[in-house]
Amino acid sequence: MTNSSRRTAFDRRSFLRYTMLAGGAAGTLGLTGALAACSSGSDDSGGAATTNPKVQLSWQKNIEFAGEYWALEKGYYEAAGVGTPELLTGGGAGTGVETGLTSNKVWIGMTAPQLTAPVILQGAKLMTVGATYQKNPFCIVSSAESPISSPEEMKGKKIGVQASNENVFKALLTANGMTESDVQKITVQYDPTPLTTGDVDGWVSYVTNEPITLAAAGFPNSNFLFADFNLPLVAETLVVRQETIDNERDQLKAFIKADIQGWYDAIADPAGSANLAVTKYGKDLGLDEAEQTKEATAQNALIVSADTKANGILTMTDELIAENMIALEKAGYTLKPEQIFDMSLVDEIYAENPELKRPI
Repeated sequence: MTNSSRRTAFDRRSFLRYTMLAGGAAGTLGLTGALAACSSGSDDSGGAATTNPKVQLSWQKNIEFAGEYWALEKGYYEAAGVGTPELLTGGGAGTGVETGLTSNKVWIGMTAPQLTAPVILQGAKLMTVGATYQKNPFCIVSSAESPISSPEEMKGKKIGVQASNENVFKALLTANGMTESDVQKITVQYDPTPLTTGDVDGWVSYVTNEPITLAAAGFPNSNFLFADFNLPLVAETLVVRQETIDNERDQLKAFIKADIQGWYDAIADPAGSANLAVTKYGKDLGLDEAEQTKEATAQNALIVSADTKANGILTMTDELIAENMIALEKAGYTLKPEQIFDMSLVDEIYAENPELKRPI
């Protein structure tokens, strides 16, 4: 793999979605105008969409949204009475989920607590109603020859940290009783060539991406998840406006039910999920099907946990919510669970449809 092709592979995932821990998340959203638009009751396609709703994805249409692809392919949304949701590509300027929700441009979106929390703290009435990833994908990747298996093992090592990820990295250190003086933090870009050349010992990464593409490029590697070391934030959360819960609860539950069905199919068939991403939904992205299949398998490990096996996909236990509140506080966002999480809808869905829960 050439440096230019490697750079293309990694720069496309510029860590923009889950890295607002770097600060200024709420400020960049232009909330004054956005909240005004929301409070005005503006209905610009997303405001009161009970059929064919606009769904803001957190990123481009790759394997990360396999559950939504399957729900469309199998007609689950249609059967639930919400028509054919429009999946909107995210990841670019002005496509943040919180921006879309607060300006009434979209009905629901996929995001993460550390992006939603600062917006709520500025007054937005948003609520997380489900969590696809029970663990966030942040990890430290290192060479298989000199693996770094824990934060403790980073001490004295050179760790490549992108500018946008400095605060999430600092949160990891804080959560494990460390400071930046314990490591040699090296500011880097998104191309992990310095890791392959030995210029750094570890690299801030997504477990669903860089470890896989590095291995495919001939660089055996190891990694550990931030979530396994006291920073257990969930990710790919379903977030809506509070008014949607209040006024369209049945339609919202119907959407979530279809989403659950789609995700069970996606988990069961990583190869089929990759094929949908490569040949249909993300066909213009030049995705590699073998890589997407591997990413689907890695993604499943973030979705499937002892809790989701017991309680169902998209659920969050009270214990996991409590852990997320602690993690958010370590990142600088202090709020109450009821300000950001409402699992009552997904709990009702499983109570009313116990057949939804499948072995995984």
